[in-house]
Amino acid sequence: MTMLGLPKKTEMNKQLPKKVIYEKFKMNTAAKEKFDGDIKKLSIINEISPLTVNVEKGKEISNFFVLRVSLKNKDFDEINILLISKLIEQHMIFVLEYEDQASLAVYQKRLHQSHWQPIQTLEIKLSGLNLDTIWENLLIEIGGIEIENGNTLDEQLVIDEVRQKLEKQIAALEKQARVEKQPKRKFELVQQIRSLEKKMEDTNCGYIKTPQA
Repeated sequence: MTMLGLPKKTEMNKQLPKKVIYEKFKMNTAAKEKFDGDIKKLSIINEISPLTVNVEKGKEISNFFVLRVSLKNKDFDEINILLISKLIEQHMIFVLEYEDQASLAVYQKRLHQSHWQPIQTLEIKLSGLNLDTIWENLLIEIGGIEIENGNTLDEQLVIDEVRQKLEKQIAALEKQARVEKQPKRKFELVQQIRSLEKKMEDTNCGYIKTPQA
C-alpha cells in the first residue's frame, strides 16, 4: 500500500509543469506570479480505475486521479486549484501539502477540503462497489457533507451553496445595520435581513429558493 493507503498498482508519477497552466489560460505576468506564489510543484500520483483497483466503473465515472499539490502557502487562493481542475478536465482528488501537513480537496461546484493533518496519517479510503459510489463517498467525507431529507448528493450541494450565499448576505447586512445611523435605512436593512432569514428557513426545510442579489 502507498502512503495514502492506496494499492501499489494505482501509483504513477507524472509531473505537471506549471508552464502548461500558464499557456493554457494565457496568464499574464501578474497571474503567473500569483499562481507561482502559491504552488511549488504539481504531480499526478495515482489513478483509480477498474484496472488498478478491484471495482466496477460507474455510469458517470470510469476513472479518477490523485494529484499532489506542493504548496508554498497554507492560505492559498482557491482559484489556483480551480485552474488546475479545469486544465486536466478529469475527476481529481487533490492532496494539498504544506511542510509536514496535508489535506485532501476536491472541486465540485466549489472547493471542498478536509482538515490539515500530518502527511504520514493522510489516507484516501475507497468505499463502494463502483466508481460513482466511491467518488460520492469521497466527496462526502472530504467536504464533511451531511445529506439531509433524502437528498441526492447533487441536490445537497446546491442547497449548501444557496445556504452559504444566504449566510454571507445576512452577515453583511447585519454588519451594515449595526453602524447605520438613519432609522429609516436601518429599518430597511432589518427587513432585508428578515426576508433572507425566511429564505434560509425554507432552504433548511428543503425548499430551494435562489437568494436575490
